[in-house]
Amino acid sequence: MTIPVEQLLSELENMTQQNIAFVQQIRQQNETLWHHRPASGGWTILECIAHLNLYGNFYIPEINRRMQAARYTPALLFKSGKMGNYFAEMMLPKAKPNKMKTLKAMNPLHATLDRDTLDTFLHQQQQLLDILERCRHTNLTKVRTSISIMPWLRLRLGDTLRVVIYHNLRHVKQAERIAARQPITH
Repeated sequence: MTIPVEQLLSELENMTQQNIAFVQQIRQQNETLWHHRPASGGWTILECIAHLNLYGNFYIPEINRRMQAARYTPALLFKSGKMGNYFAEMMLPKAKPNKMKTLKAMNPLHATLDRDTLDTFLHQQQQLLDILERCRHTNLTKVRTSISIMPWLRLRLGDTLRVVIYHNLRHVKQAERIAARQPITH
């Protein structure tokens, strides 16, 4: 996949803004909604968000570190790598999401969670927006970052951003489905 950098960054910013808007809305709801476990099992809304925070704890510092060390001239086009494109496409939410096994260290099931989980997510999303803005001054194809599941494997920065933000969107959509099944209370 080859895409203009500005188009990619704009799409990723829009997704991030959507994620922020949903969590800000949920933050105004009664905490009972946050802790509701679906009848079919699975995570609560807070567990979905906590899972994303765990990945943000890895990716935000990793991306910042790699961008600070980069000395490449920005490019107008981003060219995805085969592995990076594969991982990114896997993360995109689908009408019938494909189930994925979560690493034990990234599974927040039954963790003690509260409003701070939502606040952390909102802070991390703002950091991602800042990163996306700074990406206009770096080369998304040449800068490479490690990934959480295989630190020895390095993806192109543009692919890493797609993986992270698509993953965020995937679990925010999961949280939206949980919220949609519950009456809204204030």
